[in-house]
Parts: sequence; structure tokens; C-alpha cells
Amino acid sequence: MTVATKPSEAAPASQPQGPTLMQRLIVRPEIGAALGALLVFVFFSIITERFLSPLGIATWLDDSSTLGIMAVAVALLMIGGEFDLSAGVMTASTALVTALLAVHAGWNVWFALLASLLLALLVGAFNGWLVMRTGLPSFIVTLGTFLALQGLNLGVTRLVTGTVQVSGIRSAEGYNSAGWVFASTLNIGEARIQASVIWWIVLTAIAAIVLVRTKFGNWIFAVGGSLTNARAVGVPADRTKIVLFMTTAFAGWVVGSCGILRFASVQANQGVGLELHYIIAAVVGGCLLTGGFGSAIGAAIGALIFGMARQGIVFARWDSDWFMLFLGVLLLAAVLVNNRFQKRAERVRR
Repeated sequence: MTVATKPSEAAPASQPQGPTLMQRLIVRPEIGAALGALLVFVFFSIITERFLSPLGIATWLDDSSTLGIMAVAVALLMIGGEFDLSAGVMTASTALVTALLAVHAGWNVWFALLASLLLALLVGAFNGWLVMRTGLPSFIVTLGTFLALQGLNLGVTRLVTGTVQVSGIRSAEGYNSAGWVFASTLNIGEARIQASVIWWIVLTAIAAIVLVRTKFGNWIFAVGGSLTNARAVGVPADRTKIVLFMTTAFAGWVVGSCGILRFASVQANQGVGLELHYIIAAVVGGCLLTGGFGSAIGAAIGALIFGMARQGIVFARWDSDWFMLFLGVLLLAAVLVNNRFQKRAERVRR
């Protein structure tokens, strides 16, 4: 005779288990960069005592900061599926506009800064609009912008000053207050932390929150993953990408402003070639070249690796040429690691 089992006596259904700690770490794009940063930090801490001195820490943080500001903005754009090769020269363009207006036109520094900010945002919006309107690769569009800005920087600066350099902004009205915002130092013991480091931390925090906590962050991942699918579900793809290009231009303005107000001079060819460093830092931080995957915090960590390695090599008194070898190896390793982490992340999410 079969005895019926009461519902209360039935074996409890097995509950689906959530992802383990290791699985949660794997889906984070910045985990590879964090491990790399720890390795670089420990290595140079052992190799040279200067690395962990207050002056040493301030030095590699300073080196990382301006690169990090740009890398975070470039990372957002890369997650959105685009590139900006004009990001490096934009730092010089905005600094030159600020310096020329403040020194040679007699403007208050704050008004000069607002004018250079407006220029940066217009150029960024134009880049984004042209990419979306024509369907041309952003690589080509921003390469054209890069060349145009570089020519304007050299031509206008030489026309106005007779040289390729603008200096003398310290005597302009409003320099002291503007300098406090963009070029002051914070003394912590023997370490002198530059304002650019504070900008870097604040902008990284804002970018990270926007990327993972807001609707706009979801739009960024959507347009980078599949533009067609994003449009199909109602994502304002054109507006999203235009804003991302304006973000990289804004970051260029911040870096340019920090530079001109700190050093009081700017070269017309400044920043040329650094756009590749920004992209590499973003890739090291977990961004894929194909878009749709990445992290703002990871890009900031990628920039930190740059700063620690570059200054660690100097502190260890090695030939600085070794840094380029380090950079090449780091890029290849980052691409391989990022692809691996993405595949594992996709398996975990399933």
C-alpha cells in the first residue's frame, strides 16, 4: 500500500544558489587592472625605497592624475563603442585659448576658462554629431579633428605671439582664484598633493556612479554593445554618443586648465601623442576595443599603473626607455586578460 505524503512533509525544493564571491569578482572589468596595480606597487616598493616616501607617492599620483582624468572619459566613450583621437590635442587647444585670451586679450582668467570650455564642448558635440550623422568611424572623424586642431594651435599661436608658446598668465586678473581651483596643492605631512589628483578622484567617482547607477550608464553600455538593438528598445543613441564625445572634450579642458594654471605656459604641440596613452590606460582598466564592456574605476587604475611604473623606473634609476617596453607588454597582456574575463563574465551571467 502506498502512503501519500503530506504537503508539509514533502522534501523542500532546492533553492538556486547565487554567484560565489569569485564569480562576482570575475564579472568586474577592473579586477585585472587592480591585480596588476598591486603587482606593480609591490615590485617597486621592494626595488626602491623612494617609491613609498611621501615625495615618491605624491610624484606618482601627480603623474597618474592628468592621464587618469582623460582615461576615465575615454573609457566611457570606448564603452559606448567609439574612440576620440583628438583628446590629447584638446588639452593643448583649451590651454592655448585660455592663455591667449587672458594674456593677449586682457580677459579675466575665469572668462577665458569659460570660453575655452565652450570651445571644447562645441568640438566634442561636432565630433559626436558628425559620427552619428555620417556613419563614418569615429577613428577617422576624430583623426581629422586632431589634425585640424593641431594646425590651428600652431598657426594661431605663431600668428599672435611669434612663437609656439604662450606664457605670462600669472599676471592676468583672476589668476589667483582660478589657480587655487586648478593648480593648488594640499599638504599632507611631507607630501604635496596637486589639485589635479583631487580632480581625478572626484571625476572618477562621478563617472563610476553614472555608469553603474543611472539610466544614462545603461544607455552607454547599450549603444556600445549593439547600436541597432539599443535603438530598437528606445535608447537615444545619437544623444548618448554626442554627450560622450563632449565628456572627453570636457576632460581635455580640465587637464588643459590644470596645466596652464600650474605651469603658467603652454606649448602649441603639447598633448600630441598622448591620446594613445589614454586609450591604453582604458584598455588596461578593462575596456574592450569593441565596446560594451569596461569600467571607469578600471581606467583610473590603469592610469595609476602608468604613473607608478613610469616614476618607479625613474626612482630605480633605470633607463626610461624600458617604460615603452613595459607599456607594450602591458597592453598585450591587458587585451588577453580582458577578453578572458569577458568570456567568463558572460558565462556567469547566464
